[in-house]
Amino acid sequence: MPRVLAALLYALAATAARLPWRWLAALGDAIAAAALRRNSRESRITLRNLELIQPDAAPADREALRRDVVRVTARQALETLRFWTRPHSRNLADIVEHHGAERLDAAIAAGRGVIVVAPHYGNWELLNQWLASRTPLAILYAPPESAIGDAFLQRVRAAHGDASRVTQIRAEAAGARQLFKWLQGGGVVGILPDQQPKQGDGEFAPFFGRPALTMSLLGRLAARTGATVLIAWCERIGEDARGPRFALHLEPVDEAVADRDIATSVAALNHAIERVARRDLAQYQWTYKRFSIQPDGINPYWPDCY
Repeated sequence: MPRVLAALLYALAATAARLPWRWLAALGDAIAAAALRRNSRESRITLRNLELIQPDAAPADREALRRDVVRVTARQALETLRFWTRPHSRNLADIVEHHGAERLDAAIAAGRGVIVVAPHYGNWELLNQWLASRTPLAILYAPPESAIGDAFLQRVRAAHGDASRVTQIRAEAAGARQLFKWLQGGGVVGILPDQQPKQGDGEFAPFFGRPALTMSLLGRLAARTGATVLIAWCERIGEDARGPRFALHLEPVDEAVADRDIATSVAALNHAIERVARRDLAQYQWTYKRFSIQPDGINPYWPDCY
């Protein structure tokens, strides 16, 4: 049954995604305006995050950035429906600039395995498709609580592409072992590194000047396998009648990410993510409660953002 319902959701998504981009952009802007007007949960979370990372900013400046974040987030949701339901070759044509793609080729050729750090910045689903076009890829993902949602993700991430080139690995204990074996075989692994892990599965490190519980798995994998670690993102650099245009970036990260001292490793990881996010704060995922677990036990989102 979950697969059947996921197929129906896919059909609806594909139908919506066929609309001209100017219609989808207008729809996204209308959704964002409604969310701001109603002060939706996502809008409240965004504002709280901006208060946490910019405590000295003028309220008017934070409010302007909140509007930008909510608008970009709404447009991205519709933009991603198109990427999920169109041929990947068509999606990849939206990447009009490539910076550092040769680094991935060189890292693969080295044969030690590659870990691609993919922050929630720009459009990470488009990045996944570009990576899969270059090499077989394992993606670590946190499965939705809904079986239907999980089946939907499995479907859309394989649709219109070569499903055999993308292996989705659940963020569980068994998944870590799969990633280790994948890297030992010289494979490429993509990890979204900025989701809050469970307590006990991470370490606190500064992120925009705030303590953020950060995954330690990535650093442990790098230290144990000697894999090359690259950070990658697809950044929006404009749009035309066809839709947003993107620039692909791949860069090396500080070798400290692979340090066997966990505190050193996660601090280097967060520094790399923050450097990307600061390129354009509106393109980073601020609708997520990144700081809800704190060393002092106080949840800064409670109760206003629930």
